[in-house]
Amino acid sequence: MTNNSDPTIPLSHLDPQGQAQMVDVSAKGQTVRQAIAIAQITMQPSTLATIEAGNAPKGDVLGTARIAGIMAAKQTAQLIPLCHPLPLHKIEVLITPDPGLPGYTIQGTVKTKAETGVEMEALTAVSVAALTLYDMAKALEKSMEITGVRLLQKTGGKSGNYRAE
Repeated sequence: MTNNSDPTIPLSHLDPQGQAQMVDVSAKGQTVRQAIAIAQITMQPSTLATIEAGNAPKGDVLGTARIAGIMAAKQTAQLIPLCHPLPLHKIEVLITPDPGLPGYTIQGTVKTKAETGVEMEALTAVSVAALTLYDMAKALEKSMEITGVRLLQKTGGKSGNYRAE
């Protein structure tokens, strides 16, 4: 099995027979690694206004979503089968209102000093924060839409730095 973007690079999560495997990172050195991911949730302007005013029926929508994102990052290895459990040194979830969507932009930053990266932890943080925001506000609107979940940036590790265009 090969990487779709470069057929000469084998996929590390597959053994020679094509079976899923957890990558052995024991020979790698620990380095500082950071990943930043983003997600957006769009909604009606009235829903955004209600959340911003603090009048949502379930209470503190943004605070609950932020804490859920932090908790989710810490549980990534329990959710994604081949992820390594990592010591996370920083988890930050920022939820910013954007009247232009209308809705919120959710940014998650995760940092560690380990043998492997934290991209999945950052992506999990923003995904669960967005899902929690939806859950907390669904009494106001069920048509909210979660979009644009993606990696913005990663630093450290053998593959070097990455920044989305």
